[in-house]
Amino acid sequence: MSARPAPRPLYLQCGSYRLSLDRPLIMGVVNVTPDSFSDGGLYTDLQTAVAHARALIDEGADILDIGGESTRPGAEPVSLEEERRRVMPVLEALAQCGRPISVDTRKPELMQEAIATGASLVNDIDALENPAALSAVARASVAVCLMHKQGDPRTMQQNPQYADVVAEVRDYLKSRIEAAFRAGIERDRIIIDPGFGFGKTQEHNIALLRQLPELTGLGVPVLAGLSRKALLGRITGREPRDRVYASIAAALFAAERGARILRVHDVTETRDALSVWWALRDTIGASGENTAGHER
Repeated sequence: MSARPAPRPLYLQCGSYRLSLDRPLIMGVVNVTPDSFSDGGLYTDLQTAVAHARALIDEGADILDIGGESTRPGAEPVSLEEERRRVMPVLEALAQCGRPISVDTRKPELMQEAIATGASLVNDIDALENPAALSAVARASVAVCLMHKQGDPRTMQQNPQYADVVAEVRDYLKSRIEAAFRAGIERDRIIIDPGFGFGKTQEHNIALLRQLPELTGLGVPVLAGLSRKALLGRITGREPRDRVYASIAAALFAAERGARILRVHDVTETRDALSVWWALRDTIGASGENTAGHER
């Protein structure tokens, strides 16, 4: 029997930004890498990256996620100096953009520099397992996304195995939430991410997505990063840039199961789909009767 779900958080505190979690938030992806699986090489110069980020804001992104190191399967790590060179000028240019900026990194030194420059969220695929990373976030007022992965990006997809993927991912994320609490990071600053595609087979990914409420029961918002991923390619047979519609379907499926942050490449399309989904969900009662205009 599952444990009693923790109360659903009402907002996410990202530095000076307090984001309501009444409806799913959209995190727009800004990859300043030459080798990311979907858009690698498109936004590697400062002007293009900043223009792309501002376009995502205009399209309705609630958060921008800036990443300078690809973590796709098979990716090689980059040095701190190279990741800094890619990320910091973009972050500096967007510091006053009016949206929370997330820095997608696992390097404590870059976390500290990004926070000092105005980042409001740290998106760490290592879930702050590095004590220096945990300390860097705990000392600040920023939010953090704790992700599950099995293995290292270079080898994680070679032979991922679990006895019970949902239970193991849930237990790991619960342990990282508890570690964050012990370090002084408040519940309203924590997000968790099951890490779709990070050391998981197609069956593992689908099981996690179907049973997402097992993770939402941990009492912090769940981020779903499904946009254009290989699991959608295996279902549709399409290449990454042709997976827009599949990504929207997956995002809505995740939102229906409780995800409160959707990390996406295609903000306009996801925003429109979410708006329709939310309007129908809000106005059509369980019996199928239209309840618009009635108090609830």
